[in-house]
Amino acid sequence: MAQRLATEYVKTCLQLTEADMLKFFQMFVDHQVTLQVKVLENGNQEVVFQDGEGQEIVLSFEKKSGLYECTGSCRLSNTLLANLMRKAVSEFKGSAKVNRIYPSYTMVYYYERGTVVKIEEIKGQLLTIVYEHKDTIGLMQMMFQKREVEQEIEMIYDQINHLLDMRNMLQARDEHQQIDIRLNELTHRLFVLEA
Repeated sequence: MAQRLATEYVKTCLQLTEADMLKFFQMFVDHQVTLQVKVLENGNQEVVFQDGEGQEIVLSFEKKSGLYECTGSCRLSNTLLANLMRKAVSEFKGSAKVNRIYPSYTMVYYYERGTVVKIEEIKGQLLTIVYEHKDTIGLMQMMFQKREVEQEIEMIYDQINHLLDMRNMLQARDEHQQIDIRLNELTHRLFVLEA
């Protein structure tokens, strides 16, 4: 298996409550990562995580509507910090684009609400989609809820019934022909919709 050179968190976004912030910090402390928290005058926080090998992550948390929002990027060569960031994005339902860089290729992971939704492999100019999440159940529910065709079929049946009633009431031959032409068009459309 190829040795990973670095992990790059691009467009990372975490939104944490105050309780989540404490869990977030504790997750790093539990793995012997030291942290320094700077509380800024407007309530925002800047957090520096350092492992024993000199690698560090600097994350800024902006306080918005009672949540701490972290948006930013970082590049990590330490596997421990990279795994902790992956775990944090997953556990705290974050979004991120993560580049896992290897000597001859890069794997790009896209996270939405803590879940990997797409994985791409990039080798030089060649991009290959390795995995893409498809919400099959959601798509089926959407299709089931779409009743446009059924509604159009019902409307055509109503029009056909109305035209047949009119045809029975009218005596003129030329009016019958016009109604028959329209009935022919509607039955053809009905055939297409029901097929």
